[in-house]
Amino acid sequence: MGWLADETGLEKCAANYVPLTPLSHLRRAADLFANRTALVWKSTRTSYADYAARVSQLASALARRGIRPGDVVATLLPNIPAQAEAHFGVPACGAVLNTINTRLDADTVAYIFGHAGAKIVLCDTAFLALAEEAIRRMEGPAPQIIEVVDHGFSASGHYLTYEALLDEGDPAFDWVLPQDDWESIAINYTSGTTGRPKGVVYHHRGAYLATMANVVGWRMQLFPVYLTIVPLFHCNGWCHTWMVPMMGGTVVCCRDITAKAIYDSIADEGVTHFGGAPIVLNTVINAKDSDRRAFSHVVEVFTAGAPPPAATLAAFEPLGFNVTQVYGLTETYGPATECLWQPDWDGAVGEERAALKARTGVAMAMLEGAEVHDTHLAPVPRDAAHLGEIAMRGNMVMKGYYKNPAATEEAFKGGWFRSGDIAFQHPDGYLKITDRAKDIIISGGENVSSVEVEGALMRHSAVSLCAVVAKPDDKWGEVPCAFVELKEGKTATAEELIAHCRSLLAGFKTPKLVVFAELPKTSTGKIQKFELRAAAKLL
Repeated sequence: MGWLADETGLEKCAANYVPLTPLSHLRRAADLFANRTALVWKSTRTSYADYAARVSQLASALARRGIRPGDVVATLLPNIPAQAEAHFGVPACGAVLNTINTRLDADTVAYIFGHAGAKIVLCDTAFLALAEEAIRRMEGPAPQIIEVVDHGFSASGHYLTYEALLDEGDPAFDWVLPQDDWESIAINYTSGTTGRPKGVVYHHRGAYLATMANVVGWRMQLFPVYLTIVPLFHCNGWCHTWMVPMMGGTVVCCRDITAKAIYDSIADEGVTHFGGAPIVLNTVINAKDSDRRAFSHVVEVFTAGAPPPAATLAAFEPLGFNVTQVYGLTETYGPATECLWQPDWDGAVGEERAALKARTGVAMAMLEGAEVHDTHLAPVPRDAAHLGEIAMRGNMVMKGYYKNPAATEEAFKGGWFRSGDIAFQHPDGYLKITDRAKDIIISGGENVSSVEVEGALMRHSAVSLCAVVAKPDDKWGEVPCAFVELKEGKTATAEELIAHCRSLLAGFKTPKLVVFAELPKTSTGKIQKFELRAAAKLL
């Protein structure tokens, strides 16, 4: 180490250090892949040269309208080109992007507008009423609405349109790149199911490294074709919109998530990759014959949001897909762990293969660590038995919660991000989620994993979707209660499903009540268990 003792003159400078930012991916793509297709939406094809020019116009127009570095620009947009352009154009003027869930209620949107301090909101015509009602409920300064008029819609005539805004901008605008990659690039609000949503702040460095991690995890080669199933307002589409230009790929926009739209995009556009919750996999599995299309290549799929039942994976992959389960949270830029497939597993087939695929996985390449910790914040034994909380650390963890230092301190206790998810760790290091901490059912003193019970239910041929929650019980404290959606044209009784579970699980894990109903879901396909827990208390 002696030769390192004197490092005089070995400092960071413009030649050897540039702050990391995913904006660099599009700048490079506009140069290297200028004529390749960057965005597809219906009949519209946008080249990388035009993509970068429109992004520059957006950044320039926002700056001319008074948006300064550090200001917040919000969006209320589905997966359409304007949302992809905002991911680059907003930070390219130094501002912070706040993509808002379009399925939120007006009161929550009003809170987010005010808490983040949005100056402008890019709003799809279909969500103008939501934005207007949210603004009416605000007490402080409200954002200016810019109307985004998508295919099939007519402008309301009340607001400046997105295209008119772009006309104000300069396609040669010099992007405002970060001087420090710790600078904020986006703020994303959590679902807020137990209170007001928290603002999760991302930095340029984390977003950049998340794009790299996803490429490695997906074993991605140049020129992928990516279908936007994951809402671009959800963890910035798992950072995939920022990622695709690095590979010279194409983003195929998908506004309405249906089996027909997915099959058509694969067959017509040659889609090679998409991400989605297990409900998306079920949508494809249960597609009508008339919606299915033939395709000759294998489509790579990241699935997350809830542990996919082995039965779902077993039914989905033979249709032409290779599934990798990933796990993460808004606080980790989306995917942070992956079920990395090992060559030693190649001989696994059927349920054994599906069970391996259903593991939560190991830390992705750009994450420093993912472990299971006990209540003393120490790692649990890797014995596939001891339960604890998933903890993560590294550059792919958020800066913190905006204007909420107490929540940030609690989340980062002990120098790790505390996820709130319960898991064990296999001897080979692979994590396996058993439940959210609040979803564990304690029946007669025994812990029951709702995920395990759901996995058993999904093995029944009539079950399309299910969720299991705790139901209060005078004798046992809590018992499992199952809410079930059946496949179209299929029938099953509660008694039949309970007997089916009893054949696979210990008696205390078997649902004591089965309710047939449509399950409440978020815009990303997650089942809203807090609603089901409330319903179960009344049964």
